[in-house]
Amino acid sequence: MKIPWKWAACIDPGLYRSMDEIIKLCNYANIQALETNWRFTEGRCEKEIVKLGDKFRKAGIELYSFHLPFTQDDDIACFYETNRRESVRRLKLIMEQSALFGNRAVVLHPTTSHYNASIEGFDRYLSQMGKSLSQMVPLAEKLNLIICLENMLPGAEGERFGAKIEHFAVFKKEFACKNLGFCVDTGHAFISYGKKGPVKFFDLLKENISIFHIQDNPGDRDLHIPPGRGLINWADVFKKMAQLRISFPATIEATPFAHARGFRYSKNSWKKMFEEINAIAEKSLNFVGRQ
Repeated sequence: MKIPWKWAACIDPGLYRSMDEIIKLCNYANIQALETNWRFTEGRCEKEIVKLGDKFRKAGIELYSFHLPFTQDDDIACFYETNRRESVRRLKLIMEQSALFGNRAVVLHPTTSHYNASIEGFDRYLSQMGKSLSQMVPLAEKLNLIICLENMLPGAEGERFGAKIEHFAVFKKEFACKNLGFCVDTGHAFISYGKKGPVKFFDLLKENISIFHIQDNPGDRDLHIPPGRGLINWADVFKKMAQLRISFPATIEATPFAHARGFRYSKNSWKKMFEEINAIAEKSLNFVGRQ
């Protein structure tokens, strides 16, 4: 018996000489899917984006999810209306590029600020995000995309917007629909709520989860290390994922736990990382010895 989902990798195209090199790496390491981002499409015309997406698929690499930008200039909940509108305008253009690339879901941060929402006003953030989504969700419907709001890290100043389970209960009630779902980041949830964090988010959002970000850490720092290298209880996580019967790739939002030269990891390092992660998942689901 095999794991019922594919694993997707996050690979920074800026670290490689060409897209062909990334494709060769994926084929060698048996990486079946990629979570891409704006660095794959920026500066390319529509024809080039379509051609590149086809190239990945012909090589057997699925392009399901796409991470939208998350700099300070990409804040859909910004209180400055001029900045918020410009953020939405830019993000909508990138959503169009992701659809041309062949992606089906995009990751979106509820905010890119780190201020305390209880001080700045949760309702203010919610109102601004709601304005942005009122423009972005209809575009997602037109493009056949799912916008996935990701759970955030807690802020240094306290209760950051999008980091609390209570925030996502409101998001689910106010915004969840066919083209608006959620991305659960295991590392962020672990830092926010401890060992039961990932499961808390799974249980609340299970009907509307369309992307998983799988990454580990020690519980106090967002290190983005592979499962098994930190302190998350992966048996709980993978059992929950199996219960959801997901059909989309689960994204490993981590790089190999290995030596790198100029942040470039060897093909063997990537292959070993995915083999180790798959083994952890199989053991968690009691698949070992039953294949």
